[in-house]
Amino acid sequence: MSDDITVNDSSGNVFADLGIENADEYMAKSELAAEILRIVQRRRLTQAEAAKLLGIRQPKVSELLRGRLDGFSTDRLLRFITRLGYDVQIKLSKTRAHTQGHMEITAG
Repeated sequence: MSDDITVNDSSGNVFADLGIENADEYMAKSELAAEILRIVQRRRLTQAEAAKLLGIRQPKVSELLRGRLDGFSTDRLLRFITRLGYDVQIKLSKTRAHTQGHMEITAG
């Protein structure tokens, strides 16, 4: 019996590593949701307060903050960030090689 464990390097996108279709979109949504969570925590907002600012009901805020993102589009998450008082900038750049591009979210 062998106890060998195979370890694979991560691509940096867990969804791509798992072979999930639309991995870049899932990664972008998860990064946006994580940033929303950080903002809510920094501002010490209750879920009810966050719901009022975001224009959604408290149970949806709970889903969002727990990472249950199926009911949230990328566009909707971006609008939530602006409602929390942050600017959103979208930058397009050509890929270096003739390959498919990717999405990346950075917060600063």
